[in-house]
Amino acid sequence: MNCSVSRSILSGSITCPPNKSYTHRAIFLASLAGQDSRVTNALVSGDTISTIRACQSLGASMDIQGDTIMIHDSINPSGEILIDAANSGTTIRLASAISAAYPCTVQLTGDASLQKRPMQPLLDSLEMAGARCASTDGCAPLRISGPMSGGTISVQGNLSSQFVSALMMAAPLTSRGLNVNIQGEMVSKPYLDMSLATMRHFGVGVRTILPYKMYEVQPQMYRPISFTVPLDYSSMALLLSAAVLCGSDLEIRGCMDELPQGDEVFIDILDMLGVDVRAENDATRVSVDDKLNGGTFNLGNSPDLLPPLAILALNTSKPITITDTSHARLKETDRISIIASELAKLGVGIKENSDGMVLYPSDSLHGATLDSHDDHRLFMAFCIAAMYVGDCTVTGAESAAISYPNFIDEIRGIGAKIDIT
Repeated sequence: MNCSVSRSILSGSITCPPNKSYTHRAIFLASLAGQDSRVTNALVSGDTISTIRACQSLGASMDIQGDTIMIHDSINPSGEILIDAANSGTTIRLASAISAAYPCTVQLTGDASLQKRPMQPLLDSLEMAGARCASTDGCAPLRISGPMSGGTISVQGNLSSQFVSALMMAAPLTSRGLNVNIQGEMVSKPYLDMSLATMRHFGVGVRTILPYKMYEVQPQMYRPISFTVPLDYSSMALLLSAAVLCGSDLEIRGCMDELPQGDEVFIDILDMLGVDVRAENDATRVSVDDKLNGGTFNLGNSPDLLPPLAILALNTSKPITITDTSHARLKETDRISIIASELAKLGVGIKENSDGMVLYPSDSLHGATLDSHDDHRLFMAFCIAAMYVGDCTVTGAESAAISYPNFIDEIRGIGAKIDIT
């Protein structure tokens, strides 16, 4: 489906959805703990439903009531199992490592986009730990047979932190534990912090020998708990960008939390751009006096901030330079290339680099058809850009279900002029 988007003024109140990354991790760990573990305020979306189904395929049983997921029987796979992760890279990577810890054979696949995302670094590490793995040129479909016993392994860290998170979450299940050595400069470090924080909540300790380089995980049992998912700063960043570009006394609501989230740095980015951000009583508001400042921003630890930051170039007085995001080319799409090509259609001057881009101010913005390539974060970012520019069509409305199922309805509720065509 496509959306016809007109210039819009957003006001009122909108609630930020729960965090997708924490929901993934909590569902897997609750499913490993069993015994009536509970995940509350979960994001129930396309990606997290893939995780729910993966855990069920691995033997977990659960009830889902609204945004609460109650786990009854824990993961306990046997025989031959098929997992279809659809479009969820987090699901297939975490499920691959967890599957390898059990005496079973699991085939893992996904949609056409997921089958292009790299898996070989994770498979190499699982084989070092004793699993047997096969792939299609380093991508899904995969075939993984366990159990892996553990030991000392290495993993490539410069493509995706999900490889490291997957190994860490599976490590306590092995008979020998894992000593994990991370090769190269690790990207998206805060996402590993999220994994370790969730593991701690479920009763598993990790010894940090050298941060983002060397870890030791002994054999342990995950403990059943009730885990509450915090708000999603990746989605909050998009809503904040909407407030900056189109807001008029717009309030974004959501419960803050002590759990680490790398994308929270977007608040600091907005401050550097000249945006006044005020947060109190679980409500956030922004105000802007004039055009935004420019600046140089390293998003190596927060690649999901690329879309909401890039669209702010629609209203800057100086260039915005985004660096160290080459791994954004390995997301659901090549986000660097697509953002560069699509925002250029609106009249933004862009220089695309291998690891980012430079976006130049423009006084001649105009409407266009923006192709999201069915990437959920690009679709939402392009809709916000279109609300600022006006007279636009944005493709791929269905993709929002991946991380923000009610995006169109909720953004309409605060004044967005979006018609589905």
